[in-house]
Amino acid sequence: MNVSEMREDIDHILISEEELQKRVAELGAQISADYAGKCPLLVSVLRGSFIFMADLARQVQPFCQVDFMAVSSYGSGTVSSGQVNIVKDLTDSIEGKDVIVVEDILDSGNTLSYLFQLLKARNPASLKLCALLDKPSRRTKPITADYVGFEVPDKFVVGYGLDYDELYRNLPYIGVLKPRVYEK
Repeated sequence: MNVSEMREDIDHILISEEELQKRVAELGAQISADYAGKCPLLVSVLRGSFIFMADLARQVQPFCQVDFMAVSSYGSGTVSSGQVNIVKDLTDSIEGKDVIVVEDILDSGNTLSYLFQLLKARNPASLKLCALLDKPSRRTKPITADYVGFEVPDKFVVGYGLDYDELYRNLPYIGVLKPRVYEK
């Protein structure tokens, strides 16, 4: 699938590239202020947050560390299975560290609720959540983000790291996917 074919699958652009970059800079400034004099550990939840995490890490001043986890609850579908699997765990211990989990989208909250229980048991100094997108209309678990890029409606969104069936991650904006693509 080429870029023009991907664009044909997008109903409309929800958040432009410019809006994304502006908001990521604002989030980076807020995190920098909140963690002044500290070196927070940003934990990217792969694969969806890798682009957001890279841009965010460049905005956090003066220092931050990064690590990665891969968890899965979707498979190739559009609805969470509710079963969370750790595919890749953290490389280093988080004990005593100020941890910020960086996620692409806070949807049902199932995956992040599970992940936060797991991480809290590892005794970080603090544990917060930074979500690029928040879709509160789909929440089934009582979890909220400490830092939110944008609240989005209950639409299937792709781009800027978010995918459908491992495609569309490389779009530079957040777009709403046409239902014909995922209702096959």
